[in-house]
Amino acid sequence: MAAPRKYTEEMRERATRLALDARRDPASKVGAIKRIADQLGIHPEALRTWVRQAEIDGGTAPGTTTADAQRIADLEREVRDLRRANEILKAASAFSRRRSSTAS
Repeated sequence: MAAPRKYTEEMRERATRLALDARRDPASKVGAIKRIADQLGIHPEALRTWVRQAEIDGGTAPGTTTADAQRIADLEREVRDLRRANEILKAASAFSRRRSSTAS
């Protein structure tokens, strides 16, 4: 179970939008994240992480997008489940072979 979120999704989107807009303006770019985080009562590193991810998702920065990260996590979960099922089937097959060889 995931931990409860400290900031609402609405607050996160608003803060990210404000920071991205401020960073586009050369006059307000320097210190924009810290300034906006302080104004909104958000930890600056949280806002910095959100902005970095928004830039990646928007294609303006290199990295793994949110959608790709979710897809990777889903595929890893599926592989884990399939490996577990494969181990169960191998064990059942071995048990079945042992049982049929002792019954003969």
